[in-house]
Amino acid sequence: MENWIKRRNSRVIYVGNVPIGGSNPIVVQSMTNTFTEDVESTVKQIKRLEKVGCEIVRVAVPSVEAAEKIPEIKKRISIPLIADIHFDYKLALLSIEKGADCIRINPGNIGELWKIKEIVKSANEKKVPIRIGVNSGSIPKKILTKHGFPSPQALAETALDYAKLFEDLGFTKMKFSLKGSDVRTTVIANQEFASKTDYPIHIGITEAGTLLSGAVKSAVGIGILLYLGIGDTLRVSLSADPVEEVKVAYKILSALELRKVGVEVISCPTCGRCMVDVQAIAEEVEKKLEGIKKPLKVAVMGCAVNGPGEARFADVGIAGAGNYFILFVKGNVVEKKLTKEEALNRLLEEVKKLAGES
Repeated sequence: MENWIKRRNSRVIYVGNVPIGGSNPIVVQSMTNTFTEDVESTVKQIKRLEKVGCEIVRVAVPSVEAAEKIPEIKKRISIPLIADIHFDYKLALLSIEKGADCIRINPGNIGELWKIKEIVKSANEKKVPIRIGVNSGSIPKKILTKHGFPSPQALAETALDYAKLFEDLGFTKMKFSLKGSDVRTTVIANQEFASKTDYPIHIGITEAGTLLSGAVKSAVGIGILLYLGIGDTLRVSLSADPVEEVKVAYKILSALELRKVGVEVISCPTCGRCMVDVQAIAEEVEKKLEGIKKPLKVAVMGCAVNGPGEARFADVGIAGAGNYFILFVKGNVVEKKLTKEEALNRLLEEVKKLAGES
């Protein structure tokens, strides 16, 4: 299939063993909502995130105790770990010392220049990349006065100033994030920044909201940026289980044909012709196939109008017709007149067979 999106040409950095930028796949990350000091809960949540495809994870480091737990957490997980630091430069230094694969800071709340210099010196010595975050609440007074409010241009100018500052300090192993809580600010700020630098960019809509509203807002904002070729890593920020963030992220990437991971379930919208409970069946199929990583298209259709045609274009599909179902595999009718239970079981069998699982 022809690639319909031309990605921005960004430089490549590594977070742990994960390459970010250039022509590498757009990396999906999330953040734990556990207390990092609670190693058991944090590791358990990261394992759940790994299972659904999270490739980098960020943990909050608000205390010395949290930073001290980084080595123990890293021993028990399989993906790179980013330490999220605010205000206290000493926590950044300690996180680097304890083996964080990357640190995330907002220079606007770190304070004096000498503190930033200490962080840069340590990161350079340990070859640890830094994610520089910029948001509306931490724009320097000089820039805020110039623009009058936290405009997209103010966000972009702040990020560009930080890039210059870190370069002057001899540090270039950076990625940037410019986030607003609304789509317009985030998109324009990232466009402005992306047009003037080749540093990798982490994208997302901050404080997006709960599962439904946050997923919609994130899909719109992240989708626009990805269509424009902007974005090397992403997080869907939701007031929900972090596992849902990863699931939504992959659905956004899949919808734009940028990454195909796992099963895509397509199902017809319900209408007066629908003779079966498509919603319940589709939700059950999605849940049972969550762990499969091979990209497959599975159709669950509910009537004789669009059902058979759509199901034929999927790798595996079922189409309901009143009291029975038809099973399609690779466009061919395999079974006719199956009961709901038979159709569901046969569908799952065929998917697992195509995925190479027993």
